[in-house]
Amino acid sequence: MVRVVVGALVREDRVLLGHRSARKRAFPGVWDLPGGVVEDGESERQALARELREELGVRIASGATSHLCRVVVRPAGEPVELSAWLVTGWQGTPANLAPDEHDEIEWFDLVALPPLANGLVRRSLLRAVRDDRADD
Repeated sequence: MVRVVVGALVREDRVLLGHRSARKRAFPGVWDLPGGVVEDGESERQALARELREELGVRIASGATSHLCRVVVRPAGEPVELSAWLVTGWQGTPANLAPDEHDEIEWFDLVALPPLANGLVRRSLLRAVRDDRADD
């Protein structure tokens, strides 16, 4: 089974999304979290760090991730294990370094978050941010 990781970069009640290219096989033309396939020998965190560095040019800060959810999806008929992560700290300014993956990237207010490719990921993200605010 293919394993995929995505990361929700969240800062000041805003999350960074990428608009998936119309040429993508899975979920074309949808706003979603950046990420990609876990390569052989990589942990999910290693893959997440690599994907965010390659696609956005950012480096995840130490201790700045927490797991949101894991779900099996079938975007093109084949099962994919999707693992979503919350990322609250990073170095660098996010830029669209993978225009073949995303037509554009944009920050969205969490209260106006568009539908994502997976509803469980969206709900888990909103719940985690809400719970984090309650702890402050």
